[in-house]
Parts: sequence; structure tokens; C-alpha cells
Amino acid sequence: MKHSFRIIVGMLLLAIPLCLNAQVKPTQPQNHGTQTENPAEADRLQKEAEIKRDAEKREAERIRQAELKKQAEMKPVGKPEAKPAPSDPKPHKPVVKPKKTEEKPSAKPEKPSNTAEKPEPKSGFEWPKISGFVQAFYTANMDDQGNLLDNEFKIRRARLSIDGKFGERFSYKLQGDFSGTPALVDAYLKFKACDAFSIQIGQFKTPFSLESPLNPVNLEIYDYGEAITKLVGYKDVCGVGKLGRDLGVMASGSLFAVKKEGKTLYHVVDYSIGVFNGNGANFADNNNRKDIVGRLNIHPGLKDLTLSGSYYNGKYSTDVVDRGTRNRWAVGAQYDNGSLIVRAEYLSGVTGYNTVADTNNIILSEDRFLSSGYYAVAGYNFKLGKEKSQQLMPVLRYEHFTRDVSLAKSGTTFYTAGVSYWPIKYVNIKLNYQLIQTHNLIGEATYKKAFANRVVAAVNFKF
Repeated sequence: MKHSFRIIVGMLLLAIPLCLNAQVKPTQPQNHGTQTENPAEADRLQKEAEIKRDAEKREAERIRQAELKKQAEMKPVGKPEAKPAPSDPKPHKPVVKPKKTEEKPSAKPEKPSNTAEKPEPKSGFEWPKISGFVQAFYTANMDDQGNLLDNEFKIRRARLSIDGKFGERFSYKLQGDFSGTPALVDAYLKFKACDAFSIQIGQFKTPFSLESPLNPVNLEIYDYGEAITKLVGYKDVCGVGKLGRDLGVMASGSLFAVKKEGKTLYHVVDYSIGVFNGNGANFADNNNRKDIVGRLNIHPGLKDLTLSGSYYNGKYSTDVVDRGTRNRWAVGAQYDNGSLIVRAEYLSGVTGYNTVADTNNIILSEDRFLSSGYYAVAGYNFKLGKEKSQQLMPVLRYEHFTRDVSLAKSGTTFYTAGVSYWPIKYVNIKLNYQLIQTHNLIGEATYKKAFANRVVAAVNFKF
């Protein structure tokens, strides 16, 4: 019995694994995707899925790039570009960002300094500027019949200038003439406190008349007029002075600024007043009296219009005249808008001679004569060339000067016509014709009116 029970148990233990092996069949692992028993069909489906995923990625990338471009167009100028948020949670190809330009470090690193670096002060210093001009003339003088009397070529002026600044307020100028014996023309130092006040000391032009301050190259005709030459210290009737300059000190300035939108257009009043030796350029004073010279220019509501008045009060001495009177005055007006220029001026002056002094060297009396002159000039600048850089000015000038107005029917009248041409800004060519009419009172009953003709060609070069 017991033996039979053991046989039955052994058979059961053998039968249970066999039953389990018969009921549970092994299964192949399943894919989450589409299942097929055909290997070729599975490869095809897998490739289609990959193509679909790539197309979705490209479409997502196109949409993202379109959004970036739209944001860039709407972005304000100057603000940094914001990084857009990803619109597609699916992974996509990384966008290559442009490289930022970075400053390359210098090859040699700067040595550390123990002291803090200070900014360089604005000194206003300017390196000296060299400039100048040359005037070459051809002059032909003829009688009233047109017969040639004389003609010549000459260098009228040859100037070389050096000017610059020391700081914001100090300036200087040195100028020499080399047309003949070298001579000093200008040598001065100027301090400008503000527009309303400047002061300069040295040798420079005296502040008298409208025409004298003009550079001779920029004159409408070949040179200064007769009245300017005889009463402003170029070839003065008193016999002293030259170059229109003297040694002294002068204050000047501009008042009552006219502004527009905070910018100064011009000043209503320009003034200059100075104290001078009175003996001309490059000559020491030979008397104890100092000459007073001043000019006042007014622009009455218009920058292009100038009304001018000048006054000169002084004494001069020569080998034959001791402290003779030298008084001058002038009034004039000018309109210059850059194209049309019209200027007229009247000048007059009293010159003393044959002075008589007492034993204490005090002047008791002197003989005097009165001189007068006036001129009017008009011209119009025509702009020529493609860039309108050339200028051609036809010009007319009328002037008269009388050395001693007490002599009836005396003096000289000049009628001038000509052209002034600037082919470039550094070169000027002038061609002038003058009819000169001289009035001579030979005797109480004899009066002669003499005529002469003059042709002047001038070439001016400046640099």
C-alpha cells in the first residue's frame, strides 16, 4: 500500500510539468508599432514612418524660421533680439547662430598703472598753419590817344603767413612780404575773452574804412582805390605809414547776437578801437602822442547789409613837419549776399603841415589841407561749371580823390570796368580797364582836363 502511494506521487510530479509545457506556448515579443509576419512589408512601413517624421521636422523648422523673421521685422531698432520660445515640442535640428564679433586683445598687453588714468585736457592748441598768396601784375599805361607810355610785369605782393592758437582763447599771426626787400607785415597776439570782447597787441591793420580790411586777392578790381591808398596809411598824403598797418593795441568784439534755433546767425554790432604809434608799420614812434583809431559796423536787421563809420585822430612827424595833425573819418555801406555785391564809401581827412612851435616846443599854429575821396563798386558773381565751383564776376567801379579840396577843379577820377574769374578756389584772374581823368588848374583862366588809359591783368594765387 505504502509502495503504491509512492508510485502515484512520483507519477504526479512527472505529469504536472508535462501538462504545463503543453498548455503554455512561447510567444514572440511584440513591437508597439504595426506588426506583420512579412519582413519586406515591415521594412517598407518603417521607411515611410521615417520619411513622415523628417517632413514634420522640416515643416516645423520652416514655421519657426518664419516666426523669427516676423519678430525681427517688428523688433525696435537698437534693442537686442529676444530668443523665441520653441513652438514645436518635437526635437529639431539646432540653428547655427552667427558668431559675435569680438575685439581681439592687443598683442602687447598694457602694463598696469599704479595711478588712475586722467582724461587729456582740451587745450585748444592748434599746430601752426602756413598760408600765403602771390599777386603778379602786368600794367600798361597809355595816353588819351592810346599810345603806349610804359608797361611792366611785377610781383605786387608775395606774402607768407603763419598763424595758430595757444589754448582756447589765445591766437597769433605772423606774416611777411617778399615781393621786394623782405618786410614784416603782421605780428600780433590776440586774446578772445568772449564774442563781445577781444584784445590784441602787436602790428596789424588799423580799424579804418570798409575796404581796407579786405584781403587784396578778394577785391573786386586789381587793387585798393585811390582814396583808400591816400587816407588809410598805404601811401598816405601825410608822407608816413605803409601797408595800412601800425603798431599798437586794439579791443574788438561783436554785440547783440541774432539767433535762430539756438544758433547765432550774426551780430548786430561789430566794433574795433585801438591806440597806435601813428608812424606806420615797422617804424618806431617819433613823438609822444598816440593815435586813436576806431570803426563801428552795424547790420540793421540783415546780415548781408553793413553800415560803417570810422574815425582816426592823431599826430605825425617827419623831417620837415613836427607833430602835424592827421585826422580822418569815413562813412560807408555795403550789401553782399554772396552773389551781388555793392559797396560805397566816402572818406575825408585833415592833414597839418608847416607847424610853428614856441620856445617850450608847444605848437602854436600850422597850415592844413583837407582831402576827400569816394568810390562806388558793384559786381555780380555768376556760378559756373557742373558743380558751380567756378565764379565769374563782371565789375564796375567809379571813384574820385582830391588831395586838396581848396584847389578848385582839381583831383582825379577813375572809371574802371573788368572781370574777376576764379577757375578754382586757389586761383584768381582779373582783367581791368581804367579811364583816368585828371583835373588840373594851371592858372586862374586855364583849366586842363587830361585823360589816360590803363590796362591791368592780374593773376593771384593763394594757398
